[in-house]
Amino acid sequence: MIRRTLSRILLIATGALFVLGCEAQRQEAGGFPFKLPNEKPNRALSAAMERNYDAYLAPIPQENELYTQFKYTELKGFDYNDHDGTISRRDPSKVIFAKGKYYVWYTHRDSPTPPQGAAKCNDTIPSSDWDLCDIWYATSKDGFTWEEQGVAVPRPPKPNVGWRSVATTDILEWKGKYYLYYQGFQEASGKRGDDCPVAVSYADSPDGPWVAYNKIVIPNGGEGEWDQYSIHDPYPLVYKGKIYLYYKSDANGQPNLVRMQGLATADNPLGPFTKCPLNPVINSGHETTLFPFKEGIAALVIRDGNEHNTIQYAKDGVNFNIASMVTLMPNAGGPFIPDAFTDTKDGRGITWGISHLTTVTGWKTNHAILLRFDCDLSQDVNDIGMKRTHEYNKPEYYFKHGLNGKQKKRIEEENKAIQKAKK
Repeated sequence: MIRRTLSRILLIATGALFVLGCEAQRQEAGGFPFKLPNEKPNRALSAAMERNYDAYLAPIPQENELYTQFKYTELKGFDYNDHDGTISRRDPSKVIFAKGKYYVWYTHRDSPTPPQGAAKCNDTIPSSDWDLCDIWYATSKDGFTWEEQGVAVPRPPKPNVGWRSVATTDILEWKGKYYLYYQGFQEASGKRGDDCPVAVSYADSPDGPWVAYNKIVIPNGGEGEWDQYSIHDPYPLVYKGKIYLYYKSDANGQPNLVRMQGLATADNPLGPFTKCPLNPVINSGHETTLFPFKEGIAALVIRDGNEHNTIQYAKDGVNFNIASMVTLMPNAGGPFIPDAFTDTKDGRGITWGISHLTTVTGWKTNHAILLRFDCDLSQDVNDIGMKRTHEYNKPEYYFKHGLNGKQKKRIEEENKAIQKAKK
């Protein structure tokens, strides 16, 4: 009797499992659920839906901590000589907080004329917006109104590294000292290209005085290598107990120039730096902007390349993948990163920084201005207004992105050819 009862129980249980299995199969065969699952569903998925769960931090942008809109504010405290092109401020560093205020460093040009190109430049006339520059700095109590403090790193005497121009600086704090890395130009920009290696100055205080190392700390690559001509936008972070210095270089040559990002690491701010054997570690991007995020490093990949206008993430600081696609990214963004130098194992992200806008009034008066950007790329903020995926612009915005003369002529000729073929 007991045996017979147990057999009936087993038979019923087996039948129930069979029914549940069939029901699961029927559900699997149905349409994708109306309510988007937070976790990857156990069902056959298209490549797009696989990517939606595997590539991003969340299946919708509103919950993706590495998705944001960017908002911009004009800064107070800077004069641009009526925007006549003789004064330029560009390529700001990361923002740091020290001595009760914010600090930022940047490329500063004050020349008798706007840039005139490589053929017309001389010892006082710049070839480009970043030629004949020094590194200046400013301080602020609130990040909106700034007080310019003057020169931090001047051009050194010839033939020291950077005698022609020092530009595109960024800041590192390491064991109680401060280090400014920058591009050191030995000739006018445009003579061959933007050829330059990385130099550094150091100080005990963010207010200086800064002592020039007067040596190349990250050299150009060897002949035939992707970074053989330039190491641009040096950008240091402290990660895994080391200095991780990211940089950009121009590869491939004209007319199909390719800009990519590399990495060099060191145990000492003055080197030696070892370039990552996997360089380039990011295949796109015009400027170099990164920050610690969770256990890894996040990057703003701005402008050039197949993956421009993306925010990317690497759990190991080396192997980057796209985490989100964004618009209106900050040019040469220098974010405020409270944990940039703490060797954090849980990077909190960023919410604001300083960037630049270039060619403000046209090529004849070519120059750049500094401005503030705000965003929500932080684990500690949830600003739903920064997570929207729609931008509404007035018609004038689109008409400014109109056809140029060559394009209009091409279309006119195409129309003539079509009309002629129809006759």
